[in-house]
Amino acid sequence: MATSQDDTTSPAWLQLRVEADREAVEPVSELLARHGYQNGIVVQEPIVDELSWGEYVTDPNKPVVLTTYIRQDEASETSLQAVREGLWHLGRIRPVGELEVTRHTEQDWTETWQSYYKVMRVGRRTVIKPSWLEYEPRPEDVVLDLNPGMAFGTGLHPTTRLCLRAIEERLRPGVRALDLGAGSGILAVLMAKLGAAEVVALDTDPVAVDATHDSAERNGVAGAIRVGQGSLDAAEGAYGFIAANIIANVIIELADGLAEALAPGGALVVSGIIEDRYEEVALSLAAAGLHLADLLREGDWVAIVAEKR
Repeated sequence: MATSQDDTTSPAWLQLRVEADREAVEPVSELLARHGYQNGIVVQEPIVDELSWGEYVTDPNKPVVLTTYIRQDEASETSLQAVREGLWHLGRIRPVGELEVTRHTEQDWTETWQSYYKVMRVGRRTVIKPSWLEYEPRPEDVVLDLNPGMAFGTGLHPTTRLCLRAIEERLRPGVRALDLGAGSGILAVLMAKLGAAEVVALDTDPVAVDATHDSAERNGVAGAIRVGQGSLDAAEGAYGFIAANIIANVIIELADGLAEALAPGGALVVSGIIEDRYEEVALSLAAAGLHLADLLREGDWVAIVAEKR
């Protein structure tokens, strides 16, 4: 195992990095998030041409790089062993590279993690600005000021960007909105800034609940967002707009409940779907009585917009 420094007095972090075939990205992401700090992962597409404002061209024939961090303590060897075993099994199905493990001090970890982030434009108006960076907004910009830390949902992953685009295009001011699986709170903050009358943000992870509280405060929309710990069963009432950036299996399981929670005339965007699972998710939403209104794609990831007519 490589070590970045010999400093053993400060807390240490283990960086876990692995290359994976595109079709293995979803299960590898789930495996790393299960053991990574605050369920955080970075998915780096093989960029061949970087354009402006976060747009880029990728090479579909090259592997995707996935990275997470775990704190080095008495439980880290158990986590490492579980990740190695999981990757070995996944590697029997699709190409998955060797796990690379590197030790970092606390300062190394902070600097390395922050280096993944930059100001990014998503859609026409939405701008994601890490809190430690400066940005001069255009008059029409809706700026999301985030301190991503390690919580999932920071705009780096295509599934998050797809949701942001759908929200920008379809959320109507004055609606009651639900962010299911809030992560860092990025979707809830955008809903509030675009004029939702109330946003309910739910996540089963207490770390994500805290991150969403922080994001709402930082962006001055705490009064418009009600944050809670739980899943769809904690979402009371009907919603004119629902965003659920989770995973295909959970969306399929919750399809009937999502349809029930959606108000007549409302819109639902679901993401976290690898393209191979699109038909399964679409069929489950249609079977729940929803009309499939739009499909957004980025790389191998898909977001579905459905309506309740």
